[in-house]
Amino acid sequence: MKYAKNMLETIGNTPLVKINKLAEEIPALVLAKYETFNPGNSVKDRMAVKMIEDAEKEGHLKPGGTIIEGTSGNTGMGLALAAIVKGYKMVCVISDKQSKEKMDILRAVGSEVVVCPNDVEPDDPRSYYSTSKRLAEETPNSWYVNQYDNPSNAKAHYESTGPEIWEQTEGKITHFVVGVGTGGTISGVGKYLKEKNPDIKVWGIDTYGSVFKKYHETGEFDENEIYPYITEGIGEDILPANVDFDIIDGFTKVTDKDAAVYTRKLAEVEGMFLGNSAGAAMKGLLQLNEHFTKDDVVVVLFHDHGSRYVAKIYNDDWMREQGFID
Repeated sequence: MKYAKNMLETIGNTPLVKINKLAEEIPALVLAKYETFNPGNSVKDRMAVKMIEDAEKEGHLKPGGTIIEGTSGNTGMGLALAAIVKGYKMVCVISDKQSKEKMDILRAVGSEVVVCPNDVEPDDPRSYYSTSKRLAEETPNSWYVNQYDNPSNAKAHYESTGPEIWEQTEGKITHFVVGVGTGGTISGVGKYLKEKNPDIKVWGIDTYGSVFKKYHETGEFDENEIYPYITEGIGEDILPANVDFDIIDGFTKVTDKDAAVYTRKLAEVEGMFLGNSAGAAMKGLLQLNEHFTKDDVVVVLFHDHGSRYVAKIYNDDWMREQGFID
């Protein structure tokens, strides 16, 4: 009989799905690495389990311990599922920018959720970065994950996501496109693919209000680039250690409005019910059109599921309030 011993064994081996109508103006074959098939409905399941397993091996996470992490929701979900299976407590620290669905889902899988203001500096004691660290210091037998700087994040994608894409495309992939937040996915996948074929181009999708694109192009961390934005899951006002800028060939920025509108289009036109960053990635692909030829195979990774954005992106009233639809 074929069965998984627990939910963690179902992580990975997600399908590649061709994007049809929305990619009509792109000459290349465009394939989506569809990560919502993971049990926690996002790509973050991969690195969540890897970070926990490595922390166990290194003695940082002990039996009966408490896992503490600042998250935009998806990493928290992956960590929470692993915590259930492995017998740990889970505390998720999340910013008030994130959707209510994400908070409710985290609570549904037994996590304690601490909500922090989004519109504060990273080193502000109220920020979700600072709050996560403080809680870890105050909580006995706890482990602070720190997905931004934890090397197991990128390592998970080097060991699983990258090899899957290479095998599924039979080594024919020419471009990899993905939204960048912690940097683990783009750096891990990009490193693996470029080791297989140095000619493969790796493109990051950034958002306005984030520092990545300018830093990559100039080496300058420009605080004037930082301001509040709506798009969830990508962009940062810090430089995570997991972002390997040497592996990334370039960034393109996508507006909040375009990200939201194209998230809806993916559902309406392709039948792909996905999260906010997928819309950003799709619009970013179209902005990069001049880089693709008819012989190219472009893989874009879609992070998470639309169920986490029903009250926002998929709600007409909310979209009107933001000025994203008439």
